[in-house]
Amino acid sequence: MKTLTMGVEEEFVLVDRVTRTPVNRAPEVIRRAERELGEQVQAEFFNAQIEICTAPTASRGHLREELSWLRTVVGTAARDERCMPVACGTPVLSPESPLTITDTDRYRLMARRFAPLVTRRDGTARDDGLVCGCHVHIGTLDRERALALAMHMRPWLPVLQALAGNSPYAGCRDTGYESWRSVEHARWPTVGPIPVLDEPQYLAHVARLVADGTLLDNRMVYWHARPSEHVPTLEIRLADTNADLDTVVLLAILARGLAATLLTRVESSVPPPLIAGARLLRAHRLAAVQGLTGMGLDPVDGRERPATALLDELIEVARPGLTAADDDLAWVRDQWERIRTDGGGAARQRAVYRRHGRLSAVVDSLAAATVGG
Repeated sequence: MKTLTMGVEEEFVLVDRVTRTPVNRAPEVIRRAERELGEQVQAEFFNAQIEICTAPTASRGHLREELSWLRTVVGTAARDERCMPVACGTPVLSPESPLTITDTDRYRLMARRFAPLVTRRDGTARDDGLVCGCHVHIGTLDRERALALAMHMRPWLPVLQALAGNSPYAGCRDTGYESWRSVEHARWPTVGPIPVLDEPQYLAHVARLVADGTLLDNRMVYWHARPSEHVPTLEIRLADTNADLDTVVLLAILARGLAATLLTRVESSVPPPLIAGARLLRAHRLAAVQGLTGMGLDPVDGRERPATALLDELIEVARPGLTAADDDLAWVRDQWERIRTDGGGAARQRAVYRRHGRLSAVVDSLAAATVGG
């Protein structure tokens, strides 16, 4: 079985150390952090966001060590600018000052072209536009194989989404969702399941979206799984960013294990399962609302089943890919039992609020886990 590499991109919101609200200090934090991290720390759409990027690796241990190092360096740089990085899908508290958009040609053009999504009538940025995701890259794969693999992985992606739900709070209130980021992010064009396309169809479809103005360029394809436009990987981009480091590594290991298993079907020319679009959308909605706490849709027959049972099934399906790399299967089972017992990111946030009765305590807990994991 082919050994696939994995890489992770994590987005964080920067919050003030006193108010715990989002602050526009990313340029200063990045200038400090890039002295050590170089291009592995980057700007995002808003100046209250920052992104870190790992190098590709086949080792679970190396991935965890690098993520920990990147978070630590960013945390130190943020502390020097009187703020802290927080890994959550949406900001828990509303900003006290208007958000600003990162000053690059591309982001300025996006802000003008899609103004209703990111700005109010007075030109200030919308608070609900700030969302932070975790993207997993699986490689090395050319576009043709990445697309074929995405077709086979489509039914399982809602299960990974449920595992990563970490945005129950937004704008100082409980949304009732496990992943409110999924709702906010879906306002952008193309966010959702990837259509069933082969490589020529993919190229033609994306070209049409750009030509008719739906998208600014091909980098704005935001499907839940897509061939990356800058590295030879399949990019899976539906997860909330998570403060718990082992949850992030678990997400990457499961994605890599599932991809390695299903790649054998791709290479044997097994056709992908045909899933009705409405059913797939409903599966993603259930994952956003209920996460691991409720029901999901079986990837094979569409029946409602407990989300935890679907995660068990995903691990079983991915078993060949998990056993091909180190002792990933045993580690995955241990981490999954921990999360099943203690709850995922959204459950942990709500538990902190129940204990303390303050949303600022939720932010503090997230910040501590982000840099101390």
